[in-house]
Amino acid sequence: MSKLEEARREIDSIDKEMAALFCRRMEAAKDIAMHKKEFGLPIYDPVREAQVIAKNSEKVQDDTLKEYYTSFLQDLMRTSKAYQTRLLEGMRVAFSGTLGAFAHIAVKKLFPTAKAVPYGDFAAAYHAVEAGECDAVVLPVENSFNGEVGQVTDLMFSGSLYVNRIMELAVDQDLLVCPNASAEDIKEVVSHPQALGQCADYIRAKGYTVREFVNTALAAKYVAEQGDKSLAAIASAEAAELFGLKVLERNINTDRGNTTRFAVMTRAENRAHANSGKLCSILLFTVKHQAGALAKALDIVGLHGFNMGVLRSRPTKGKMWQYYFYAEVEGDVRTPAGEDMLRMLGRFCDCLKHVGTYEKGE
Repeated sequence: MSKLEEARREIDSIDKEMAALFCRRMEAAKDIAMHKKEFGLPIYDPVREAQVIAKNSEKVQDDTLKEYYTSFLQDLMRTSKAYQTRLLEGMRVAFSGTLGAFAHIAVKKLFPTAKAVPYGDFAAAYHAVEAGECDAVVLPVENSFNGEVGQVTDLMFSGSLYVNRIMELAVDQDLLVCPNASAEDIKEVVSHPQALGQCADYIRAKGYTVREFVNTALAAKYVAEQGDKSLAAIASAEAAELFGLKVLERNINTDRGNTTRFAVMTRAENRAHANSGKLCSILLFTVKHQAGALAKALDIVGLHGFNMGVLRSRPTKGKMWQYYFYAEVEGDVRTPAGEDMLRMLGRFCDCLKHVGTYEKGE
């Protein structure tokens, strides 16, 4: 047998082993995809991918081969992501509003391949996941201009879903008009009350009258349907494209740093985070009717080394003049120190709920 034949036989044998290993690897990738679907996590994890490539490339000593092996791993990662994408194409993600609304934009950024399912309000979208109609829900929890979204906080307090991700989405409000309209034609603007508030200075300077709508995207749809050159909507550029409108002026909101935090909630808690050094945990609690109970509870958080970045109070539904508290602490409360903190908090809290832990900075 010639050396060429021997080499080809060796390659055939190796390829057979590689095929079996490839199938094993894709089965593991399938399990990872199902985990990501359950916890509302992104398919692409750049930190994990870089770690895998760096760790495995070091196993190849030959510098030239290492270069090709790195390319091999990158191709393998792309194949794995494509396979996971196919598996997750059936994922359903609920949101409140309609197509073109900022919540819909957030869903498409977070889950590009999933089916975005609109619901009429926050509660309907939240309960759709509790009932199993959808795999995850994306809801706004706070806006840098208008503050917290109290209805969503109340759902977190009374409901059963976990927060596994939080994304900050910059909100740029644009003035949308009919294709044949000009600046001189505009007399009235329609939009959601929050959008009107964010653009109040602009509206006042132009002397427009205002009309409120349920959400920004529906306002854009209304302007498109009316075909009235005197009407304008305040909404996103995505809504303009969706409903065939023209962006007359961009970024008309007063605060150019206007940002909304959107939370991804699912039925299961994600207990595995790639970036464990930058975690934040959400706690909801009520304190006992004892002198200094709240102050003592806050002291316990600090004594265990957790920095409380957010603390807000909300009225408890059905209990007049009683309140619960929403807190975000830096770190993972599922560590031994965190679990001890939660045990000690129980001495001063009637109700204590860990809603979820997420990675900061997304």
